[in-house]
Amino acid sequence: MSRDRLPRINADDTDSKPPAVIEDRAGAWLLRLTSADGMNRLTRASLSILARWVEELAAERSPRPLIVTGNQKFFSAGADLNEISRLSGAGAFDFARNGQRLMQLVADFPAPVIAAVQGHCFGGGLDLALACHRRLAAPNAVFGHRGASLGLITGWGGTQRLPRRIGKGRALQMFCAAEKLTAKEALECGLVERVVDDPVEAAVTSTQHSVPGTE
Repeated sequence: MSRDRLPRINADDTDSKPPAVIEDRAGAWLLRLTSADGMNRLTRASLSILARWVEELAAERSPRPLIVTGNQKFFSAGADLNEISRLSGAGAFDFARNGQRLMQLVADFPAPVIAAVQGHCFGGGLDLALACHRRLAAPNAVFGHRGASLGLITGWGGTQRLPRRIGKGRALQMFCAAEKLTAKEALECGLVERVVDDPVEAAVTSTQHSVPGTE
């Protein structure tokens, strides 16, 4: 049976529901994004907390594989647009820098990191999935960078990682035309490596036979 295990949280980190829970899954850590509305948006507060948790897990004597997931409808809807609209220039810079820091911590994690994606994986949520070393998707997964429809572009590394994964032309379609990809399309273009009914369990199983590595 899995057990909840949250890294240390300072009292001033958050006055609401934490942005994730961490569960022990057969020798791997499962980091499940959470939010009150179920959309798992990435806010300034959640970026800071998640970055520190990833750092703590990476610093363990023998780092375990890390599986990042959300719920059945949302891996993550990405950045909180309401929060972004209120940012000053300096605040927007810090927000971009904090997002980049989290993505790089995930990319540099000393054990395999797998994104187990169900439902919507948009914007900063897709950046997070791209920072993971591997990606598994459920049949209902949908991927996209929808910022073009709002006059926005990601600042969290997706403009670099997505073209490396699926090619420049297809990435430009996603960035400039706000194109969405189904799980089947994501598999065909190489964004994900497998489409399975239960990507979390498939990820847990795969970590039992994996070795540390990155893209």
